[in-house]
Amino acid sequence: MTWLRSPVGIAVGVILALIVVMSTVAIVPETKQAVILRLEKPHRVVNAWRAGEQFGRTHAGPILRIPFFDRIVWVDKRVLSVDLPNEPVLSTDQLRLQIDAYARFRVTDPLKMVVTIGTEERARDQLQPLFRSALRNELGKRPSAILLSPERAEVMDNIQNSLQQLASQYGVSIVDVRIKQTELPTGTPLDSALERMRTARLQEAKTIEAQGAKDAKIISATADAKAAQIYAEAFSKDADFYDFWRAMRSYRLTFTNTDPAKGETSIILSPQNSYLKEFMGQR
Repeated sequence: MTWLRSPVGIAVGVILALIVVMSTVAIVPETKQAVILRLEKPHRVVNAWRAGEQFGRTHAGPILRIPFFDRIVWVDKRVLSVDLPNEPVLSTDQLRLQIDAYARFRVTDPLKMVVTIGTEERARDQLQPLFRSALRNELGKRPSAILLSPERAEVMDNIQNSLQQLASQYGVSIVDVRIKQTELPTGTPLDSALERMRTARLQEAKTIEAQGAKDAKIISATADAKAAQIYAEAFSKDADFYDFWRAMRSYRLTFTNTDPAKGETSIILSPQNSYLKEFMGQR
């Protein structure tokens, strides 16, 4: 074993020792989950994601593995995204929309994810068609104007729930779903779509106007009926006072002229005219 005492032998021994150590020891980062496969079969998971876990208090750090028997598959613990740029969707009002959407997801069961599809990149590839299907199914049941209304949040929740049901088979949890932009196609389809929207809004405005006019007539008629009822009740309580009040109101309108532009008006009545009975003290 004299070769071990030579510089070359020492260097070779150090290199072999480093290879053994590097094959035996692995460092698990805070942001990664380590799925260990022993002879390509699931063995254990190190630093798996847990809800509410604080950064710095995880199970990250050095781990031991059996060289040539254990293989480590790294899975990201952070929130990942899958995008759907310029996705065509046909709404119920026959508008072909261009939707730019994205979904945020996290691998919450790394062992299931590795067993079913292998890696997080493949998980993204699998989620994209599922996301596309959930988006089209939900928006295809609604008019285009829903994306500009408060019900937009409900639409996003429905898409997320539908996508979650499909994504759970891969050990993935959908964190959020959002639509970044919605556009109509340019050219003739856009012009016809805008014309249909304008016609629909005009019809809606006419309907609201007609309903408002109807409600106004009902309110006015109800008020007139209520006023007539009040007058009738007042008349029945004191008929003489009611006649006097009506006469005074008539005199004010007839004899009072507050607008000089109207000129002067002369009224000729006989002293015995019943219209002047309040002035003569006669009933």
